[in-house]
Amino acid sequence: MTGIILYQSKYGATKKYANWLSAETGFSCVETKKANVSEVANYDVIILGGGIYASGIAGLSFLKKNIDALNEKKIVVFCCGASPYEKEAFKEIVQHNMKDKLAKIPCYYCRGAWDMNSMSFTDKTLCSMLRKAVAKKNPDEYEVWEKALMAAGDESCDWTDKSYLNPILEIIQ
Repeated sequence: MTGIILYQSKYGATKKYANWLSAETGFSCVETKKANVSEVANYDVIILGGGIYASGIAGLSFLKKNIDALNEKKIVVFCCGASPYEKEAFKEIVQHNMKDKLAKIPCYYCRGAWDMNSMSFTDKTLCSMLRKAVAKKNPDEYEVWEKALMAAGDESCDWTDKSYLNPILEIIQ
């Protein structure tokens, strides 16, 4: 069985998971922006990973654009976010992103990292504005992601954990 891991990583957590998957499987890692569909189509298994930004999964556009050329392949998607896993929130992410021809592709969540110091000016500004908006709410009414956002603050946090990859490794075996 041959495979490839495609990923789009803005701040490094998704790339870290892609490298861990590569070490476990022997599959090559390629950034989605460098991926060529004719080369990707030569593999039996395609794993695509991307960070979650504004409810979208980074890099998923590669699959959307090329799904017809890859529909006979075993495809798995994973996404990384800073929030702890929450079943309903993840279900919404999947429903929002895995539509139409992507609907039957399994999708998994891997918790990522948070580091305001490494963020772009735009991301840092948006996160600061979001934190100010959340701070106006009653903390007892915070959603899971809001609690995580407020708890992380300006600290550097890394929640990556290889165990998040276990279901992906099981499904590709």
